[in-house]
Amino acid sequence: MKYSDLADKNTAELQAMLKEKKTELFTLKIKQKMMQLNNTSELRVAKKDIAKINTAISAVAN
Repeated sequence: MKYSDLADKNTAELQAMLKEKKTELFTLKIKQKMMQLNNTSELRVAKKDIAKINTAISAVAN
């Protein structure tokens, strides 16, 4: 996911994407604890996506 993809979305869409990514991050963390996560870099990608969405939300709010 690139920031440029998020720049043209409205706040409601960004909030929905944020909720979806946070759910995905939670699921990945559970899988890691249960030793079922093969690719641990997915955690880092999910965290970065959440940060990008939060940045886009703050940019839209201003």
